[in-house]
Amino acid sequence: MENLPNGFTGFANRPDGFESAGEASRRRRAAAAGGQAAPLHYAREAASSGRKERLPFQPVELEDGRPHESRMAWTQIDLSAIRYNVAQSRRFLQPRCRLMAVVKADAYGHGAVEVSKAAIGAGADRLAVSNVLEAVALRKAGITAPILVLSQPAKTSIPQLLGYNIIPSVYEPDFAVSYGEVADLHGMTAPYHLAVNTGMNRIGVRYDDVVEFLHQVSFHRALELEGVYTHYATADCAETLDLQIQTKRFIDALESINAAGFDPGVVHAANSAAAFRYPSVHFDMVRMGIALYGLHPCPETRNIVELMPAMSVHARICDARPLGVSEGVSYGLHYRSPGSVKICTIPIGYANGLRRGLSGNTDFIIGGRYVRQVGAICMDQCMFEVDMRRSAVRELIDPQPGDEVLVVGSQGIAEITIDEMAEKLSTVNYEIACGFSQQLPRVFV
Repeated sequence: MENLPNGFTGFANRPDGFESAGEASRRRRAAAAGGQAAPLHYAREAASSGRKERLPFQPVELEDGRPHESRMAWTQIDLSAIRYNVAQSRRFLQPRCRLMAVVKADAYGHGAVEVSKAAIGAGADRLAVSNVLEAVALRKAGITAPILVLSQPAKTSIPQLLGYNIIPSVYEPDFAVSYGEVADLHGMTAPYHLAVNTGMNRIGVRYDDVVEFLHQVSFHRALELEGVYTHYATADCAETLDLQIQTKRFIDALESINAAGFDPGVVHAANSAAAFRYPSVHFDMVRMGIALYGLHPCPETRNIVELMPAMSVHARICDARPLGVSEGVSYGLHYRSPGSVKICTIPIGYANGLRRGLSGNTDFIIGGRYVRQVGAICMDQCMFEVDMRRSAVRELIDPQPGDEVLVVGSQGIAEITIDEMAEKLSTVNYEIACGFSQQLPRVFV
């Protein structure tokens, strides 16, 4: 028998006692009927095969932060956009007003370490995070700028606060004293920012209780009041009355602090919306969050400042097929083909941040042209439709597996924005941006 294409030879002609396929089948049937048979063996003799010696396989790792053809879905973060947005924000501040870059939640899904370095390099003075672990990660990455935790952490994190030079928000006397005790034990100071509740009712010492609070903790020599701040609940709303009420309460609290002989340190209140809309509340520092990433906090800021979105979302086609009339797509088969279309699949779904509520209600971009997403968005895949009918007014495109698709971003005159997605889902752009950080690798450019 001739050699088979894969290098094996027919078992029947082998002199070493191996069985043919038919003999092996008869032997197995005999064994099933109660007979005895020897186990089936396979042998390969490299020396007699004439093949070259095989080299061990070495997997090639993707280079972090660099595009790669084998990457099938990713977010791309434009750090020059981060720097641009910091520069734009600084234009609205008085010369001595500082800028704190808020990089909590992994920089709103953009990558906290890289964004922090870009923001500081562009002129941000300080950083803010939501918890101690986020702050420690920045320190371990070599970032030395002052870092404020925008909440009061657990007592168990006090050694990390002191060891990594991280500043907590404080609003409970018990925590403040414990923090001061540990610092004093090691001959250190314990800097903190006093969070003041002026009406949002989330965290903080009530605005008319701040002096009493300071009297309760100021006896401790290690504690150092480095700053006082509040947070606006309605800075991104068209109505301004509540913001005015909060501002008056905050100013009253500051005056009480000064009158009692305490130095409030760095005073800050304005988030992105307030920083652009209300210059009178800049105080000593503004906290720039969503605007840092090129996303507007509210419609009113669009006519005030130009921002550059830093995040785009990309994927490569993993399947493409023509679909006949009335054939369905995805779970539920809610979409039916009108005919003369090609259905393309990309490996991104709601587990990666492309929300299921956008099913059939968003577009993608390929080759500078819009294509319509169709069918239910799955956990890690979704589909889009390409019209394959010939037309005198548009050029026919014929996408193939491996072609790049833009899920969020701009290409030519076509643009898909996070803001549009948020509006369709009746949510905020913060949520959409954070969602795309799940399961998708990031590429920084």
